[in-house]
Amino acid sequence: MNRQFSLGLGLLLLGPAAVYANPVAESLRPRARAALPVAQIEEVVSRAAPFDAVQVAPARSLRPFLRPTALSRVQPAPTSTASHQGFERWKTGFRPRALAQGISPRTFDRAFANVRFDPDIVAKDQKQAEFAKGIWSYLDSAVSDTRVDNGRAALRKHAALLDRIEAHYGVDKEIVLAVWGMETNYGSFRGTENVVEAMASLAYDGRRASFFEKQLIATLQILEAGDTTPDNMKGSWAGAMGHTQFMPTSFQSLAVDFTGDGRRDIWGDDPSDALASTANYLAKNGWIKGMPWGVEVRLPRDFNYANLGIARMPSEWARLGVRGMDGQPVRDHGSAEILLPAGHKGAAFLVFKNFRVIKRYNAADAYAMGVGHLADRIKGAAPFKGDWPREDRPLTSTERKELQTRLTRAGFATGGVDGRIGPNTTSAIQSYQKRSGLVPDGYPSMTLLARLR
Repeated sequence: MNRQFSLGLGLLLLGPAAVYANPVAESLRPRARAALPVAQIEEVVSRAAPFDAVQVAPARSLRPFLRPTALSRVQPAPTSTASHQGFERWKTGFRPRALAQGISPRTFDRAFANVRFDPDIVAKDQKQAEFAKGIWSYLDSAVSDTRVDNGRAALRKHAALLDRIEAHYGVDKEIVLAVWGMETNYGSFRGTENVVEAMASLAYDGRRASFFEKQLIATLQILEAGDTTPDNMKGSWAGAMGHTQFMPTSFQSLAVDFTGDGRRDIWGDDPSDALASTANYLAKNGWIKGMPWGVEVRLPRDFNYANLGIARMPSEWARLGVRGMDGQPVRDHGSAEILLPAGHKGAAFLVFKNFRVIKRYNAADAYAMGVGHLADRIKGAAPFKGDWPREDRPLTSTERKELQTRLTRAGFATGGVDGRIGPNTTSAIQSYQKRSGLVPDGYPSMTLLARLR
């Protein structure tokens, strides 16, 4: 799902492992925040999903979002006759609004010919799973040996196409390939929902009705332009479409006709338009060819955690003892910040501008790490060398709220109790850790919560 996508949406809960954020107004962690235009922020949020659900590490799409396993615990919405009658009245009222946006009566009637209200779609948007897995589990799935092998096979199969796309857009072909692998497992799982029906159901009875009505209008405009037909317009329940899961509004602004056949076809078996559209998306958001997304590093034992959130050239970090895993200074590819997705017990990274560019596609730190590392592995790089605190688990939504409550009571204001680990909560954690003689990495762990209890 791209800012354009969203296989699963939900609340924008900024989680501790930075796994969740969502195509979002602010980063999961304060270190790599990217300023988004208001229009893109709304779209980004739509692509995101509950933090807990995000970390389920699905086998198909790796876009953080509510997966079927989590949905099995969700009670379906009632399917009353009144709901369906209400939907028909809403559809009648929506038609003139759509026509006012340039949709022809023929396109509208054809698109809505067999559309019915789907309460299950609404239930998926409103619910979230409570249990979480760590970023290490997410990455185990995102960059599994099988996914890497399949990526290398796809690189060989589509070498000529990917070379042309890289040359045209200036985006590394392995990154484009990795997005494809993360979103739909290289086109294997593109979604089966009727996008018009899904968007209409959410526009009628969703918690973000205005957002989804905007997506629905864009969906109809795509049909009006003749890029595809209602029968072929399949995607996720949240409206993400095609090989690389574009949301309708993102498709409108960033999809391209790379084959030159007059249609921007991201749904068919030929991935050309979808992959080129993904490259265009990244290019328009500032991708710098040849710059790494990030580099795994080792921190010195006396590392000053007050340096988190500060951008420096790698040579400057090297003078502070931050070096690559080979013990050598990281090349000066550009300014970089330190990312600790699992706190000081986990692997550490210097992340560059391209990391933030990937996050424009999906604002979760874990997603950006997954895309970047998958691309590196496809190129032949080794797995991460650092350890992960696999004995730990991220806090659930309820536990994150409890953490915020207890921090506030202890005199460390978090700016509210919402279960989101944003900059205010991270700062409060660091202040508490410093006062308590702990490593001030700002990471919300179970150990920290137990101490506060």
